[in-house]
Amino acid sequence: MKTMIKSIVTAALLLPCITAAENLQQYVIERELPDAGALTEQDLREISARSAEVLEELGPGIQWQHSYVVDDKIYCVYSTHDVNMIRDHGEIGGFPVTRISPVSSVLSPPAPQ
Repeated sequence: MKTMIKSIVTAALLLPCITAAENLQQYVIERELPDAGALTEQDLREISARSAEVLEELGPGIQWQHSYVVDDKIYCVYSTHDVNMIRDHGEIGGFPVTRISPVSSVLSPPAPQ
């Protein structure tokens, strides 16, 4: 199994996780939110709009890339030069911030040969 995983990782494309143009580190933010998977499209639009308002208020030093909604959590990918801006975003917007993890690398399938 270890050999198989090593082969997959070796063959796969490892993408940098620092946005080169702005030197921003990527982070995955885990947000515990009971019944997140049951949120309506309208609920998600309102959450997105509120997030965008707070991001505009915080300025260009933080960028929201995208989010994944699962049963009881939302996982968000952000780029920033200051991890405290992620905490500020959560506090100002009223969004839970359960865990912040810096992304060390991004693993994608290898390009066709």
